[in-house]
Amino acid sequence: MSNNLISIAKVLNFHGIKGEAKVGFSKGREKQIEALKKVYIKKENNFSELNVVSVRFHKQFAIIKFKEFKTVNDVEEFKGCDIYLTKEEVENNLDDDEYLISDLIGMDVFDEDGSCVGTITAIGENMANNLLSVKDGNGKEHLVPFVKELVPIVDLKGRKVVLNNIEGLIN
Repeated sequence: MSNNLISIAKVLNFHGIKGEAKVGFSKGREKQIEALKKVYIKKENNFSELNVVSVRFHKQFAIIKFKEFKTVNDVEEFKGCDIYLTKEEVENNLDDDEYLISDLIGMDVFDEDGSCVGTITAIGENMANNLLSVKDGNGKEHLVPFVKELVPIVDLKGRKVVLNNIEGLIN
C-alpha cells in the first residue's frame, strides 16, 4: 500500500478540544486540501484510513476534523505524522503544468537540438519557483529553474525533458 501513497500534509497539533487537527501543507494547495474526503495517516510504519468531516483554514494552516478523532488526545497521538493520498488521486488533481517529483527524478534532459545534457537527480525550491538539479555527463550538478521559458517540454511517457539551454545554464 505505501508504494501507492504520497505525502500531502502533516498533522502539526490539535486545535481546540473537539478533536480537530491543525495541519500544515504546501502553499497554493488550499483547493486540494478543501476537497479531501478520505486520507491515510502513517504512524510507526502503519497506515490508518481517516475520513474527513470538515476542512477550514486559519492563517496558513488547515483545521481538519476527522470522523475518527473525538478528543484532543486522539489528535495528540498523531502529532507529527504525515497525511497521505493515493498516487492516482494526487495525479487526478494536478494542473496541466504540474508533475510529481517522483515522476521527474531520473528523467533525461535534452537541449533543443536533441542532445542529452544530463539527468534530473533532485527537485528543490526557492522563493520564486522549483529548481531541477541536473547532473551532466561529467558528474557536475546544475540548478535549472523549472519554468516554461526554460523547460518547455516535459514528456512523462517518453521520460524526457527538453531544455532551452541558454548560455551558461548547462555547458
